[in-house]
Amino acid sequence: MREQVVMCWSGGKDSARTLHELLRDPRIEVVALLTTLTREFDRVSMHGVRRELAERQARELGLPLVFAPIPAPCTNAEYEAAMAAALEPLRAAGASAVAFGDIFLEDLRRYREAQMAALGLAARFPLFGRSTRELAEEFVALGFRARITCLDPRVLPVEFAGRELDRRCFEELPPNVDPCGENGEYHSFVFAGPDFRAPLDVRVGETLERGGFVFTDLLPA
Repeated sequence: MREQVVMCWSGGKDSARTLHELLRDPRIEVVALLTTLTREFDRVSMHGVRRELAERQARELGLPLVFAPIPAPCTNAEYEAAMAAALEPLRAAGASAVAFGDIFLEDLRRYREAQMAALGLAARFPLFGRSTRELAEEFVALGFRARITCLDPRVLPVEFAGRELDRRCFEELPPNVDPCGENGEYHSFVFAGPDFRAPLDVRVGETLERGGFVFTDLLPA
């Protein structure tokens, strides 16, 4: 029997790349996407993406989408409680592991492993230890398409807000910015790729600053 895995899903570049690896593994069955949603804004947490687009994205991937609502601001305890509540029915239905798109942050990996173990679940990290530069190059080569939806203006110029993550964008990232934004430099929304039934038609909306970060709204076209 294949291992039933829940994908911890932000809708961004690394999530999509992780899901791609899971879907290619004959030992794994992805049973759901799990996304934290900030209640006050009804948007994907940190990425700032509208619920409607997250739902459309999941439909084009052909997978169920489960939301874990969290408040803003959110404490670790509140986040853990929301994740536990969302994962319990999935675990009861047969899921035994949760996959994450983390690449090199060891402390975050240990935190997730401990969090999942407390829920009776394993944690999987298909991309961990990979070169972020190679992953960025593969992302483009595989035909994925994404736009930057949130960035930290302390490390990445505001001009990158809303840009498509194509080869030129990756090449123009400042040298102090990780190509995959693994240190939180930016977040993204994937709207097309090899695992999508059809690309999502989105357009770039307003860009604004909130809580020290710059968000670009994406709208259904």
